Amino acid sequence: MNPTKREVVLAFSGGLDTSFCVPYLQARGDDVVTVFVDTGGVSAEERAWIEGRARELGAVEHITVDGAGPVWDEVVVPMIQGGAKYQGQYPLLCSDRYIIVRAAIDVCRARGTNLFAHGCTGMGNDQVRFDLTARALGDFEIIAPIREIQQQHQNVRAYEQDYLRERGFEVPEKYRRYTINQNVLGVTVSGSEIDEFQAPSPEAWQLSPKPSAWPSEAIEAKVTFERGVAVALDGERLDGPALLSALNARFAACGVGRAIYTGDTTIGLKGRIIFEAPGLEALFTAHRALEEAVASRPQNDFKPTVAKKWVELVYQGFFYEPLKYDLEAFLAQSQRAVNGVVTLSALMGNIFAVAIDSPHILKAKGAVYAQSATWSAGEAEGFIKLFGQSSTLSAQINPVDALK
Repeated sequence: MNPTKREVVLAFSGGLDTSFCVPYLQARGDDVVTVFVDTGGVSAEERAWIEGRARELGAVEHITVDGAGPVWDEVVVPMIQGGAKYQGQYPLLCSDRYIIVRAAIDVCRARGTNLFAHGCTGMGNDQVRFDLTARALGDFEIIAPIREIQQQHQNVRAYEQDYLRERGFEVPEKYRRYTINQNVLGVTVSGSEIDEFQAPSPEAWQLSPKPSAWPSEAIEAKVTFERGVAVALDGERLDGPALLSALNARFAACGVGRAIYTGDTTIGLKGRIIFEAPGLEALFTAHRALEEAVASRPQNDFKPTVAKKWVELVYQGFFYEPLKYDLEAFLAQSQRAVNGVVTLSALMGNIFAVAIDSPHILKAKGAVYAQSATWSAGEAEGFIKLFGQSSTLSAQINPVDALK
């Protein structure tokens, strides 16, 4: 490293924004070390392309870090155990950002620099996630070139593309039209007609084929859970990222997990994306079916409150908030009996848990809902009378019509 230059560690994906950051930081006199954190969903060819892209742009060094394991352990496990999505729809495909920042900060420490850069814009949520994580992990100077150029240029993406072309760097077609983020959780796409609240182009979908190519027969899978964590697929034990990747491949083929989502962002704007998360949708479906069968009614009633708060914290950027860890401890404790095998069946974009096998299912001996019972008709009648007594008394003493 040139001793007269500063060394900046840049979280790098190879997309338009982070590609722009490399020559931009160099023009300021900085040496740039790029760090690509592979959080899954990227082929060996793509990893090689990203490294080549970083070196082509002028990075003094490029480092690749495997991050799919931490995404599974720290995001997928508590999210599936909780069973909640942000605003009931979005399964936190953005949450690998925390793993990316932490890996880049580790590189900063190893190289003795406190300069951390990212390619987030000043218009989205990721800047909150990146900045808050970096601040939680230590005293680092955060450099955000895209936020800087926003102060002078209204059409930032056009400016970035022109900046790169003027310096001899081509911009791949897919990055000109869309912003694409892919990891082991799935893929999100924004930009172009999606941002304009128009129908997404068929080319925008990345994982699943066109509906006309979906198979006409159901696709099945058996998922084994231990304490609420998926550990095997069709009887074969797999590590988390491998299991999720296999589910992604299997169920993307029939359109499971495709969605168009408009949500309330942390910065107050309406954000619109399309996403594909077939593996996560499969895990949500299987886990919920198993948990509902083995947990008590009070457990099933209360746990969503905890899960909703956990999802909100992770979405908003508070990955290192102490409350998040408190909530995770509760979620893990609630999973003691969530053990068993769930059979999934998917057809034409829909997925169902069609069978559950567990020794913990809350079955009453000799009693089946609406068919057979171990109590008498008189006992049932007495229960109904006492169960509704307060409302019955209210109707008799303070009838609704009399109070209008």
